[in-house]
Amino acid sequence: MTVVGGVLVNVILVLLLAPLFEGVMRKLKAVVHSRKGPPITQPYIDIFKLLGKEDLRPNDGLLFRIAPVVALGAFLTVAALTPMGFGPPLGVAGDMIVWVYIVSLAAVAIMLGAFASGNPFSYEGASREMMMLLTVEPIVIASLLTAAFKAKSLVISDMVGWNLINGPTVSLIFAGIAFFLALQANLGRLPFDIVEAEQEIVEGPFMEYSGPRLALYKLVFYVRQLVFSFLFVSVFVPWPVVGSNIIAFLIGLVKVLILLILVAVIDVVNPRLRIDQSMNYMARVLFVAFAALAFAVIGV
Repeated sequence: MTVVGGVLVNVILVLLLAPLFEGVMRKLKAVVHSRKGPPITQPYIDIFKLLGKEDLRPNDGLLFRIAPVVALGAFLTVAALTPMGFGPPLGVAGDMIVWVYIVSLAAVAIMLGAFASGNPFSYEGASREMMMLLTVEPIVIASLLTAAFKAKSLVISDMVGWNLINGPTVSLIFAGIAFFLALQANLGRLPFDIVEAEQEIVEGPFMEYSGPRLALYKLVFYVRQLVFSFLFVSVFVPWPVVGSNIIAFLIGLVKVLILLILVAVIDVVNPRLRIDQSMNYMARVLFVAFAALAFAVIGV
């Protein structure tokens, strides 16, 4: 398969599957709340409804208009850099540094779109997005650097291959734990949905968005949780070894489903943390991530 064909396959799979996993998570949360809940196809319905709505805007600023497009484009590019049971089709074009850079680009686009809206609640949400980016991203980088140090390569597929062949090590276990403990914040889920915090800042950065652009933002969130989950299960839990790409992809889907179910359970049983509590938590997780990196340096 050509690189272009591989990229298209990754992008189409992510766009088709991401809302489905969101629907499963919503259904699970409803079950925990003893509610019937929406059908698992509800995210698809929401997106199609929003795409047909009028696009109301507080102003015609360029940043406000293009921010959702840039954010979605960034995460679809990241999807092509992420192993999903098979090697990433754009793996030769970028390593973990490019992966982190493009994820950060999406966060910056969300912040600039919020600032361009002129709404004080959006300003507050953008400020919180920046704070979360500065506190969570070092954990992701340290965790991936641990895997890179073990594999002697910054290429993500090399990290996956090294872990597949050599099995778990102390440093990679610690790195995986740190990545998992920060995953809830990376996905914007409780107890870390501080950026949107509907009851406090009324959706924050997304308050002024409606119609097709809000639909794009919803896709951004669905794609983000699928991409981060695939990265986690591919780099830190890549087993078992199978010869078929299709079987490896299906096994990857099962692992991602289990991971997102766990994320949904944590989301539904925890209240939102205050900002200072979140900072203290991330500081502890960052210590675990740095410990993993130190273990990798000393060879364990």
